[in-house]
Amino acid sequence: MMDRRKSIQTMILGVGAAGLAFHGCTPETKAPAEEEIIKGAEGFYGRTPEEAERDAKLHEEELFNEHEMETIAVLSTVILPPKEPHGGPIEAEVPQFIEFIGKDLPTMQMTLLGGLMWLDHKSNTEFGVDFKSATLEQQKQICDTICYHDPEVSLSKQPLEIQFFHMFRGLTLTGYYTSKVGIADLGYKGNSPNVWDGVPEDVLEQHGMSYDPEWIAKCVDQSKRNVIAEWDENGNLLT
Repeated sequence: MMDRRKSIQTMILGVGAAGLAFHGCTPETKAPAEEEIIKGAEGFYGRTPEEAERDAKLHEEELFNEHEMETIAVLSTVILPPKEPHGGPIEAEVPQFIEFIGKDLPTMQMTLLGGLMWLDHKSNTEFGVDFKSATLEQQKQICDTICYHDPEVSLSKQPLEIQFFHMFRGLTLTGYYTSKVGIADLGYKGNSPNVWDGVPEDVLEQHGMSYDPEWIAKCVDQSKRNVIAEWDENGNLLT
């Protein structure tokens, strides 16, 4: 969805750039190589014309009204409170994500719309206000009644409000942790080349194994980490 695809694209580009760095790119040649990858990014990953057209059509549609979107925003922050310094579901555009997925997967719509109606009915009955206008403690009190489902019973056979909360919680976490905000909160920086000095000596001893000194001198010499490996016609490592 939307920027999530760009995030995936960025991760793929990171893998490609790391691979070039590992296979012998010196500091002088690394930057141009990465520039070439970025230059061809749209051809490397993206949406087909049919997919882009369908996405544009879905964005033009409206599944939730203003009140429902506000309720979605409130409920998402009750489930996943914002944290410093990155923020929470609002900063991660989780409400927009949930609406997009609801339009993308129509089978979810009845549960989402029905669940939002149930929240307001429950809140009005018990506290005299819509869910989004209730206090945080009142909102939590309502959520506490629907946040657990019976694992012994098929979810499809459980009350609508139980199905709704289970679905909504999953969408909230998915939307958050596939966003730039959520990825930053995880501290994920993508794949990057590291330094490998071989299997630790104590592990080798535990399994009665050891390295061939000649082999390890060729394969685990960090001074040669930017040298591209060469093999003879028999598959023997030369450098």
